[in-house]
Amino acid sequence: MENEAALTAGRITHNGGRIDVHAHYLPARYREAAIAAGHAHPDGMPFLPGWSVAEALDVMDSVDVQTQMLSISSPGVHFGSAEAARDLARMVNEEGAQAVRDYPGRFGLFASLPLPDLDGALLELEHAFDVLHADGIVLKSNFDGMYPGDARLDPLFAELNRRRAIVFLHPTSPACPCCHGASLGYPRPTLEFIFETTRAVVQLLLNGVISRYPEVRFIVPHAGAALPLVVDRVVGSMPVLDLPRRPSPEEVFADLRTLYFDLAGFPVPRGIPALLEIADSARLLYGSDWPFTPTARMAMLTDALDRTPALAGEMRAAVMRGNALKLFPRLLES
Repeated sequence: MENEAALTAGRITHNGGRIDVHAHYLPARYREAAIAAGHAHPDGMPFLPGWSVAEALDVMDSVDVQTQMLSISSPGVHFGSAEAARDLARMVNEEGAQAVRDYPGRFGLFASLPLPDLDGALLELEHAFDVLHADGIVLKSNFDGMYPGDARLDPLFAELNRRRAIVFLHPTSPACPCCHGASLGYPRPTLEFIFETTRAVVQLLLNGVISRYPEVRFIVPHAGAALPLVVDRVVGSMPVLDLPRRPSPEEVFADLRTLYFDLAGFPVPRGIPALLEIADSARLLYGSDWPFTPTARMAMLTDALDRTPALAGEMRAAVMRGNALKLFPRLLES
């Protein structure tokens, strides 16, 4: 049972507060399934955090967050069995949708799909949008080595494009064992998550997914990861790459400016200025990465965003709330 007093306190609307597009939830049955599958220390992390609606609302209140968009983080829902992944995706999506129904102004949902099972993913996508009314979906940076820009996922992106869906990208561990060793013994979020996000977005750009499916709204985490630093190298390499269609440099940078970027992680002091070299400032969004980022650290990082001169004047309010309201207009009615 949730703590009744905490839930009552959580009914404060915090209208005018932040909108957090990078927040995770771990229903009890999901934690049990992840641990049973060997993910008690996901991606080399020292712990798999707990989660409850009551605790989430308390934390949100402490940093003036009106709404958290809930998503399942790495390692996702597919632990080897396609059938079990379909069941687990349905369970976590139903539980996330219940939190939204109970607190419609406080939570949103990025639904999980049982990829790389494409048939199962298309079925769950239909249920997530048509029955659960999810705000979007979450895609990992790779699914057993299949990255989002893989041509095998074209049917999925065609449907997402038809629905003008929001897609939240989230890194996971690289599929290759040698990359795990390349983490130098550190948890993969320390280094590999940054490169995983970058790999995924570069493939989406170079394989033409972003340009071919222009109605899909992508949210890229962690201030664009390494993209601001490597994109010129990628563009400079395009003449020697075997691509389905070689975009012009201008097309690549135009596609980048259609992307949304959350500011979870450590974008202060250097990340935001670098990101603004390639991104549209009207598409920057607040993100906490809670509870994988512990509460005290998350509050410190939020305070750094409040104080940084990189988000000057009206840009700060837009990042914390205004830009997200344009992306999720239903929150205007909450």
